Amino acid sequence: MHPETATTSLKTDPRKFYIVAANGTALYVLAYYFVWGLHQAAKVAVSHHFQLHGIWDPSDVRYTLADNEWWRTAIVGVYGSGPVVCLVLGLVAFRWYWRGERARRGQFKLLLLWVAFHACNAVFGALLADTFTQSGFWYVPDWLLRLGNVMNVLLALLAGLVQLGLGYFGAIAFLQAHDSHTVMRYANRRLMVVSTLIVPWVAGGIFIALAKVPYLTVQETLHLAMMGLLVTPLALGCLNEVFSETVKRPQATRVAWGLVGVTIVVALTWRLALSPPLTFG
Repeated sequence: MHPETATTSLKTDPRKFYIVAANGTALYVLAYYFVWGLHQAAKVAVSHHFQLHGIWDPSDVRYTLADNEWWRTAIVGVYGSGPVVCLVLGLVAFRWYWRGERARRGQFKLLLLWVAFHACNAVFGALLADTFTQSGFWYVPDWLLRLGNVMNVLLALLAGLVQLGLGYFGAIAFLQAHDSHTVMRYANRRLMVVSTLIVPWVAGGIFIALAKVPYLTVQETLHLAMMGLLVTPLALGCLNEVFSETVKRPQATRVAWGLVGVTIVVALTWRLALSPPLTFG
């Protein structure tokens, strides 16, 4: 018998799951803007280095160059800089979470974990998504390795498998990022998965997409969808894990209105700063 399956007499307050869903969605969106903001900033910085010109809008960095104006080093540098920054960011965020924050109370540890997950998606999920559209990160293996389209597709599929694996094995880390005893109770695991994973991914993705209309690109939509390759196995891993411990004295489960407000301000600032789009080069 799994732990706490016999404790059905314990009452579950559904409001706590609404609250963690709201807080989790805010953290998901905030982490997304942080990760992809650094991704695009790195891309623009390298573009300045190579004296390339283009447009930076709320959804993407686009270039106004003819195909014959590009060269191999510029392509690899521009389209590889963002993923490299995100890879380093993801490793730092996860290490910070695992070694310094997972035993502490509060929302910051979950923010670190979502930063790590979004950074993972900006590398592995983005490679798979960009291979479909033959744009973005796809240019790096295409121009760097020059092994042909078949190998590019195989490499993208491998990246997708890596994302699936990281999602499944990240379950223990994700479970330790929550403080509420009610949410962590194994008998409530399905509610926990829906409110802390599915709702933030779906609701957060919809919020991000709507905040970027009409600039939203197919590429960014695919990036948002590719988080499903991490969230789905992560959810399955959480359902299979019996781990239900949390900090001894967790904070009360309340809507973090300050966090929600910061998230809305960040999204609004991003939209206003890049609309109309900025030109560079």
